[in-house]
Formats: sequence, structure tokens, C-alpha cells
Amino acid sequence: MTENMVMGIAKEALYTGMLVAGPILILSLVVGLLISIFQATTQIQEQTLTFVPKLVVILVALVIGGSWMLHELMKFTTKIMNLISVITK
Repeated sequence: MTENMVMGIAKEALYTGMLVAGPILILSLVVGLLISIFQATTQIQEQTLTFVPKLVVILVALVIGGSWMLHELMKFTTKIMNLISVITK
């Protein structure tokens, strides 16, 4: 196993992680920002107000994109397992 191979695997692992986690994190960030703007304009300073809408948005995102996320993770895992079987021979 060469250094380039290890760096390629690490690069692909980071890319897959960002690809899978990115949509959920971006949606959560947008909802948090919108609620923060709402709180600033209405002067409601309740700290727990952001949790329920974020949880709902994350749940909806998982329901809609969960199969795609699982498919991407399975593709990466299959590629790693195939690479392990090639290396050990």
C-alpha cells in the first residue's frame, strides 16, 4: 500500500462524508439562521426555540434523502472492501 493510495482513500472518505452530511448540515444552518432572525426581530429570546424546527427539518431531510445517503455510504464501503481484498492478495 503506497502513500498515494492512502491519501486517495482519505480524500475519498472526506469527500463522501461531506457529500452525505452536507445537505443536513446546510438545512440545519439555514433553519437556525431564519429562526435567529425571527427571534431578533420579535425580541423573543428563548434559547430552546431553535431545537424543534431543526429536528423537524433534519427528520424530513433524512426521510427524503436517506436512501441516497445510504447508497453513497454503501458504494464507498464496497469500494474499500474490494480494495482490501486486492491488497491482501
